[in-house]
Order: sequence, then structure tokens, then C-alpha cells
Amino acid sequence: MHLIYKTTYLSCFMIYLDHAAATPVRKEVLQVMQPYFTKEFANPSSIHEAGQKAREAIEKAREKVRKILNADAEDKIIFTSGGTESINLAIQGMAKASGKKAIITSGIEHEAVLACCGALEKEGKVVERIPVNRYGIVKLKELQEALHDQVALVSIIYANNEVGTIQPLQRISAICKGDNYSKVCVLFHSDACQAGHEELDVQKLGVDLLTLNGSKIYGPKGVGILYVRKGIVLEPLLYGGGQEYGLRSGTENVPAIVGFAEALELAQKEKKEEKKRLHQLYNYLIKELLKIPESRLNGHPLQRASHIVSISFAGIEGEQLVRHLSEQGIFCSSGSACTSKKIEVSHVLKAMRVPERFARGTVRFSFGKGNTLQEMKKVANVVEEVVRTLRKAN
Repeated sequence: MHLIYKTTYLSCFMIYLDHAAATPVRKEVLQVMQPYFTKEFANPSSIHEAGQKAREAIEKAREKVRKILNADAEDKIIFTSGGTESINLAIQGMAKASGKKAIITSGIEHEAVLACCGALEKEGKVVERIPVNRYGIVKLKELQEALHDQVALVSIIYANNEVGTIQPLQRISAICKGDNYSKVCVLFHSDACQAGHEELDVQKLGVDLLTLNGSKIYGPKGVGILYVRKGIVLEPLLYGGGQEYGLRSGTENVPAIVGFAEALELAQKEKKEEKKRLHQLYNYLIKELLKIPESRLNGHPLQRASHIVSISFAGIEGEQLVRHLSEQGIFCSSGSACTSKKIEVSHVLKAMRVPERFARGTVRFSFGKGNTLQEMKKVANVVEEVVRTLRKAN
């Protein structure tokens, strides 16, 4: 079924609301990257002057990231190809290096975490997935009870990529570090790819390993980092020339590394004002969309990232709504981009026990720097019209 208002003017009208999937590269970021494509292009492992200029750029970027994260001088900032590799290095690297048999995670993690843990299970590791409440918050009591001396790592997402719920990392860290709730001390990793505008001070958060991704913060695709607290030993995934502390062999992607550091610095510098602006868009859109009968907001109403709205409409399929909005020049997602081609209920919504009649009609709107209140008014009107049309057709 095709709606009669299929657009022919995408080239001049677009509202992009899929920033949780990918962001454009900022002009400031592109500017600092450009010299390393053409002028300072040498291999940073070369000992000649041209190579050492490239090496200097990497180390400056590393120190910039270190400062932003408030990491100690002996902590490692490892540059990788993105969030997925960083997550795999943290989880597989720790599982194999420690020799311990168990990993603890949650039921609402990104596919990179779930697939990585699934692969370890096939190798004989034990993976325990802690349940969440209806808002997507990890149940801390269950986490506390799951800890034992054979747990190699706890990995819990910071800001959920589908529903935006933010986990209480400091409380999770306290449990992992053996506070009054537990007698066991376990290392703690967090996927912070959607938390570029949140608190990233690793001392305050209490994390031992932290994953970040350039393509979610207006940096280039194909670059990310893994922060590793001093003293932690990981088994590398890649072997070769021993780059990145011997944990990520391969010639470094200098322009992307420089761009990542610049993007992260800008995101953190602007986070207070940008979160406030995005929160206004978020509040307006939620208020308008919840006026549509049989709709519901997913995730925590307050403890959430201000750029992600997950909302469900009973009686329709989310994929249908996404396609028809696309025909109107409004680009969003039916869930995370990594799973949007699967016609099934999201594992995140299942874990939160969202009723299936709502879960199947879920869309995710994720805001960014270019979005405006005027656009939200347009989106609210179009969504209401499309939902009504789809319900009649079904």
C-alpha cells in the first residue's frame, strides 16, 4: 500500500531525525582532518620526519581525548575502527586475558555487545544478562547477586541507542567495585557511543573501560576509542606491527583520529547548551505525538539522552511508518540502524516488556544540530496523518 502523497521533492526538503545512526561530519572537524589526507599523509610508524609529523598528530589527539575523559597519564586511549571494534576488544580482550569464565551484561545492549557475548558463549564462557525494569534501567539488586569471583567483566550500556534511557553508571560501578552491596571487585565496561553529550569523566563515572564512536558525535565514520584504566591487561584481537600499545595492530587512520578528537572536544564543550536545545525539541515532539490515540513513550521519562525519542503506535508496523515518513522527506528509524532490516520486535523493547501490539509500531526519532522546533511541528503533523492512514488501511 502506497500513500497518495509520495514525495517528488526530496532534493529540496529533508528532515533528518536519525542522528543516533549517523551524524554528518562538522566543518570544523573536516577542516582539521584535511591536511592528513594530502600533505601529512606519511605512515606514523616511519622514523623519518614526515612519519613523525603524523605520529605527533596522533599523540596530540590522544592527549586531547585523555584530557576530556580526565584519564590518568598511565591509562590507555586506544584508537580503533569504531564502536564495534572497541566493544569487542573490551569484552573479548578481557575474557581471554583474564581466564575467568563469566561475563555479565544486560538485555538491552547494542548488537555489538550481544553478538560478542554470544560468540564467547560458543567458546564455553558463561554470559549472564541482567534484567531491566519497564523503563530500561538495569535491576541493581540482580546485578549485585550475579557477581562472583569468576566474572571477568561487567558491560552495561551508558545511553541506550534505541530508547535513550541512561543507566546509573556510578551506582553500577560502586557495586562492581565491592561497596556495601558486594564483596567481589569486578571490572566495569560501558558502551558510551550514544553519550557524547553526557558526562564522560571516567573518574566520576567509575568505569574501567569505556567505548566511544566518532560517527555519533559529528566526527568521521570508521574511528572510535577504547579507554582502558591502567593495570588492565587485554588480549588483542588483531596482530601485526604492535600499534596502539600492541592492542590494535595496523597503520593508524591519522585523519580519522585527528577528526575524532576534535569532534569529541566540540561535543563536550557545547554539551550544556546543546542538551538544553535538544530537550526543548524532545519535549515538544513527545507532547504532540502522545496526543495520537494508543501511543506510548518508551524508556525512562527523565533519566534519558535528550536526543532520542522512542515512541510506539498500536495497530501499525514501525517499518511501514518509517517508509511513509521517508516518502515525505522525514528520515527516522524503526529501531537501531543495525537491526532495522529485521521485521521483528526489538530485543530492547522485549526486555522492557513493552506489549507486542505497541512494540511492533515503534519508531525512533533522534535529533541533531540542524533540527529546529519548526521541523518538529511538521513532523508531528505528518506522523499523525500517516498513523491515521495506516490504521485505516490495516
